[in-house]
Amino acid sequence: MQLGMIGLGRMGGNMVRRLMKRGHTSVVWDHAAAAVEKLAAEGAEGAASLADFVGKLARPRAICLMVPAAFVDSSIDALVPLLSDDDVIIDGGNSNYQDDIARAKRLAPKGIHTVDMGTSGGVWGLERGYCLMIGGEAEVVERLDPIFAALAPGRGDIPRTPGGEGLARTAENGYLHCGPNGAGHFVKMVHNGIEYGLMAAYAEGFNILKNANAGAAVHEKDAETTPLRNPEHYRYELDLASIAELWRRGSVITSWLLDLTAQALAADPQLSGYGGKVSDSGEGRWTVAAANDVGVPAHVLTAALFERFASRGQDLFQNKIQSAMRFGFGGHLEKK
Repeated sequence: MQLGMIGLGRMGGNMVRRLMKRGHTSVVWDHAAAAVEKLAAEGAEGAASLADFVGKLARPRAICLMVPAAFVDSSIDALVPLLSDDDVIIDGGNSNYQDDIARAKRLAPKGIHTVDMGTSGGVWGLERGYCLMIGGEAEVVERLDPIFAALAPGRGDIPRTPGGEGLARTAENGYLHCGPNGAGHFVKMVHNGIEYGLMAAYAEGFNILKNANAGAAVHEKDAETTPLRNPEHYRYELDLASIAELWRRGSVITSWLLDLTAQALAADPQLSGYGGKVSDSGEGRWTVAAANDVGVPAHVLTAALFERFASRGQDLFQNKIQSAMRFGFGGHLEKK
């Protein structure tokens, strides 16, 4: 099957490579001509312009956008005048699901279909495959099934879930039509909210382990410092890289995220190459907003999101406020 790919970065380029490995053909376009040339040298059909790109696609066209969420609408606006009835635009990035609903409504009168394809797999997807959470019209999603099946991981060696014989047939292959427009990105949104929580839990746990030698440090004794009650209880010099490796072997908290943590700690136990400013691309915020809209508590996911804000210094002014109040009511000075 033929797929047009716009956006040939870390995800889009490797998705094209995975499709070609599985016998599909791709027409590719990107603002960066070098990215187009590179994939053309590997077997894709490169395009010199957006019009050239659309012209090389057989109708009904299937076009996947792998661009940042901020550029999806402008990309669609540029494409629409070049498209025909029954063409499909797939958004494989991390758009807000509400935008998917609005786009589908806007493009339906033109006869153009939209599919939202929440994609998880990162830079490992070329070899491992991509977990796909899909939203759109059932008949359109079914038409694109060969593409989704090729991108997805497949069953691999993961055993079937006991009692799971009645689950959707594609779920155990790593892709699922979740529902109408927006459903795919809604599921991916919550997926990423959970990811924030899992990552924060690992990070906090390893930070406790790292500071388990606090009793060996010299502690100042003054009115501004809470004394460590039992220093002898905290004199452990723990090998975090080995603990991460240990937990990968039979522990109930094993996961791919733990695998990545173990790799990072083995390469650099102090993680000196990282500044600790953790970005968020939106999905965690939207997950918390959805929980608020429907009245569902999300304590862990909200705390994990706010922890990311704090990591980037967004808590600095509020901490200054607290220091100012402590100085005001008790003359407490900040520790240098």
